[in-house]
Amino acid sequence: MAIYALGDLVPDIDPTAYVHPDATVIGQVTIGPESSVWPQVVLRGDYGRIIIGARTSIQDGSVIHATPIQPTIIGDGCVIGHLVHMECCTIEDNSLVGSGSIVLHRAVVRSGAIVGANAVVPNGMEVPARAMALGVPAKLKLDAATPEMIEPGMASYVANGKIYREQLRRID
Repeated sequence: MAIYALGDLVPDIDPTAYVHPDATVIGQVTIGPESSVWPQVVLRGDYGRIIIGARTSIQDGSVIHATPIQPTIIGDGCVIGHLVHMECCTIEDNSLVGSGSIVLHRAVVRSGAIVGANAVVPNGMEVPARAMALGVPAKLKLDAATPEMIEPGMASYVANGKIYREQLRRID
């Protein structure tokens, strides 16, 4: 695993979390219980803090960063899809950020909301609870997201992280 301290900045990874050997975790990063970080993910907590809650998946190729002014905070029970870029934003509990999305500075995705695949949530935008943010730039579709759109993906990644933690082995 590529897990690095940067000076005094040391990642804090719960022992029940799964971090794939091909992920990179640097500096001020906290990863909560039963969360999973998949191949080619970069969590770069060099300038600012990154906090990932419990039972949250950060999927393949995603890049998460922060600045000294604002951390990036991802709550509990979230699904962060493949190839997502996030910086200095807040994703509240039980939310989904679809593959290829970008969520920028000071944006807030409230609990139970969904950012659609390839959407761009611009600086300072708030996605209300249970809303969907779709398109470039994202436009809101209020009261369109349901827990059934998020929970199965979250649960499958918690289970998958446990399987990988116990069974993944390199054979080359």
